[in-house]
Amino acid sequence: MKPLHATRSFTPAAGKLAAAALPSFPARLAAVAERSLRLEIETWPKPGLVSHVDNGSHTDMDADTFRRSAAAVRPYFAELAEAGARRAAMPALRKIGLRAERAMLAATGGVNTHRGAIFGLGLLCAAAGARDAGHADTDLSLGAVVARLWGGDILAGPRLPDSHGECAGRRYGAGGARHEAAEGFPSVYEIGLPALREASRLAPGDEEALRVQACFALIAAVEDTNLLHRGGLDGLRFAQHSARAFLERGGVGQADWRAAAAAIHHGFVERRLSPGGAADLLAMCVFIRAVEHGEAR
Repeated sequence: MKPLHATRSFTPAAGKLAAAALPSFPARLAAVAERSLRLEIETWPKPGLVSHVDNGSHTDMDADTFRRSAAAVRPYFAELAEAGARRAAMPALRKIGLRAERAMLAATGGVNTHRGAIFGLGLLCAAAGARDAGHADTDLSLGAVVARLWGGDILAGPRLPDSHGECAGRRYGAGGARHEAAEGFPSVYEIGLPALREASRLAPGDEEALRVQACFALIAAVEDTNLLHRGGLDGLRFAQHSARAFLERGGVGQADWRAAAAAIHHGFVERRLSPGGAADLLAMCVFIRAVEHGEAR
């Protein structure tokens, strides 16, 4: 019998072909980004938000709408990672993001499912590409890379004056997604990710519970412009108070946490409240946690 090293499947040429067949780092990042969007949808109860269980406060979209959208925008996350590796400027990233939005709208029949997530996750993919290519210190968080490389340009960039976020920002003085990104996503690093870690102690082994805890923590603390658009200041305060009460009672550490969270969810639906900003931030938390655990390697 021939030794193993002499068999054809272990020749150097075959090894090179196998390596070439592996997905690139940007492609693996894009797969993690799509999975993060899908896991956000596969989380319930999330107050007022679309999930695999129900449509929340929405009549124009469901879980399948979001799944189609996530699949449609996946290639653009890889493009953004490649652009980050080239140290592309913000206008180049913005053009890719706009193409991703067009793909999203084509997949959903004109429904805005993931515009905020394209912006946030797209920047994080670009940051991962830049860090991997040596344009930022490896010990910097992805959020810190975004702030360092593109923070000023994010704030100075063109605005959509009729968008819900811009309208709410002008009316109520909320910073919105633009300021969140320019500052390195503090809501992700200071609220969402710590909530995921805390929930791993409260509900060990239950990944959905971890995401529910993070979602409630984000709703409790973030001035979500989607809530301001739908419910004004009263709606925002109601949402924050409800989420804080859930967390103060023990969050997902309560024996009946799912029933308690579902009751709050139905209260949001009655008021037509939907914290879409928190949903986007939750997907970013899931993405960063996966990347930090080496799932894109």
